[in-house]
Amino acid sequence: MEILNDILAYLPATIIAFGALVVMMLDGFKADSRKVYLASMVFLGAALIISVYDLINADHQLIFSDMAAVGGTAAFGTFIVVFGAFFTVILTHDYLIGVKHNFPEVYPLLMFCTVGMIVLASANSMVTIFIGLETMSICLYALAGIVRDKRMGVESALKYFVIGAFSTGFFIYGITLIYGATGSFDLATIAEYRDGGMIFWGGVSLLLVAFFFKVSAVPFHMWTPDVYQGAPTTITAFMATAGKTASFIGLLLVLSRALPYWVDDWSAAIAVIAIITMVFGNLVAMVQDNVKRMLAYSSIAHAGYVLVGLAAGTTAGYSAVMYYLFAYTLMNVGAFGIVAYYEKSQDVLFNDVKGYAGLGFQYPIMGVLLSIFLFSLAGIPPFAGFFGKYMVFAAAIDAGFLGLAIVGVLASAASVYYYLRVMVYLYMKEPAAGEEVTLVTPKAVYVVSLAFLAGLTIYFGLIPSHITDLIFSFFDTGFYAVN
Repeated sequence: MEILNDILAYLPATIIAFGALVVMMLDGFKADSRKVYLASMVFLGAALIISVYDLINADHQLIFSDMAAVGGTAAFGTFIVVFGAFFTVILTHDYLIGVKHNFPEVYPLLMFCTVGMIVLASANSMVTIFIGLETMSICLYALAGIVRDKRMGVESALKYFVIGAFSTGFFIYGITLIYGATGSFDLATIAEYRDGGMIFWGGVSLLLVAFFFKVSAVPFHMWTPDVYQGAPTTITAFMATAGKTASFIGLLLVLSRALPYWVDDWSAAIAVIAIITMVFGNLVAMVQDNVKRMLAYSSIAHAGYVLVGLAAGTTAGYSAVMYYLFAYTLMNVGAFGIVAYYEKSQDVLFNDVKGYAGLGFQYPIMGVLLSIFLFSLAGIPPFAGFFGKYMVFAAAIDAGFLGLAIVGVLASAASVYYYLRVMVYLYMKEPAAGEEVTLVTPKAVYVVSLAFLAGLTIYFGLIPSHITDLIFSFFDTGFYAVN
């Protein structure tokens, strides 16, 4: 009976795991790709509805012999991940048909990957974190190289796999050393450890390095631009949003639940990584002509902004991180979705910014939507990205990291250049003779999905309290051992 109650409490992951098996069987029996797509949407839609209910109603509790948690940040992380997966599948179906690489196996891989992300975001043990991290990563390796007849896609998958294997090694060694020092994999039990020592700090250092690989923090970012460029664009959106969200929440759980006593020791290290990541990501993004590579380096910079909130080591900082991950999912899935639309119209797997010349007038709706997402990514009010940056920088200032916040504001200001550069080509440049692009008319569900994401980006920028009040309540219960 107890295991049944645990499964019901973990219902979004259960539904998606079962749905992935069903979708895989449909593909195995050569069902039409549209049927595979629709079945995926049904299961993900059901999981999304339940995750919204859990987000509002579920109380904090531990399940599966205290290996996982539900409610609070686990519920919020589950919601973001399922939300990102749902809209990724909508955009992926139309995109893969447009680029003539409609592989049905994408959908079960996406769903299994989502299950791994949920496990990671709701973990209460180092073992659970490892299971979630590896389930997610293995599926992402395959998704990155799903376009098997393109050299760049295969190359990106191989790079991702090799570097991901290194990060896995760091993670395993890290949790092994932490277990050797504390005698436990349980996060709350690790939090009671007070002796420190080389074994303990060696484990913590290796663990942080592994997470920095997963979230693309500098200097552990080297895989990101090539993988983001080589992978199908909508899959890149999934990696950059749901994958990054799950990894950051896993890191937040480790810091807030397992290492709250040592916050003064690890916060300074994270602050240094945050500065390097923000500065490097924005500087290199400025010189990119390929839009996907530009967004890849932009995602590195955004990882730095999230690390600012984590460096604060406070309730306000952790709450800011949760809001930022939600806002980032909205605007980045939308931005990559429109990049995918322009890409499939040109029937290539490359995205040079010069190819965007004049496209803002050919299909004005897409131009306006892309502008909204880019303004939000740049942190311009009244969009959700602005309030997300405001929250992480304010938390850093309150925690005494004024210099860190100043660097973050300056880095964010610099990012306006490369985001606006895309809009300059959209509206103020003419295509070269013989290089005109005729845009295909997108399906209604594609446009409506992107418009919905843009609407949420504006809404939660104007009225962020509808999300922030809920997030703050997660940390008021005492479930998380924050200062």
